[in-house]
Amino acid sequence: MPYIPPPELASLSLSEIAHQVAQRKLPPVESWAPEHSGDSRMRICADGTWLHDNSPITRPAMVRAFASLLTRGQDGVYWLVTPYQKLSIAVEDAAFIAVDVAQRDDGLAFLLNTDELVIAGPDHPLMARGSADTPALYLHARRGCEARLNRSTYQQLAQIALAAGDDWSVPSQGAVFSLLPA
Repeated sequence: MPYIPPPELASLSLSEIAHQVAQRKLPPVESWAPEHSGDSRMRICADGTWLHDNSPITRPAMVRAFASLLTRGQDGVYWLVTPYQKLSIAVEDAAFIAVDVAQRDDGLAFLLNTDELVIAGPDHPLMARGSADTPALYLHARRGCEARLNRSTYQQLAQIALAAGDDWSVPSQGAVFSLLPA
């Protein structure tokens, strides 16, 4: 089945984005209980680059395939899970990068570097970390994994917050998220 990238985020309504999210079928890694575990010898760099044995994985389809198997345990360890094995994977900062945001109706939709769409809300909160001088924003994507907002996406979100008022917060799907670290 050929890969069809999602349309540009700017051209989609919130209902179209929600439909795209619902159409994404991820492997049911939560239901798998593999007997074997090991080390994948893979790493996700802070800039979103995926490496295997310190060599970049240059095929976007491979990154998307691996990303669909990614989960994070309660202990903070990241795993690539298949029905037969689970392999640890090192993550320098966040598993994904949020590369675009669009405000539609009562929601904020984010495009990740893996072409996934995530709508911020109670199940996908935005979290501000760092300090007032060097803030960093993260979005819960799925299975314990987060996406760090890149600089341009952070700036877009700041413009949305400033347009709404001066308290540096943004609403989405009934939740309100501060862009300032606590």
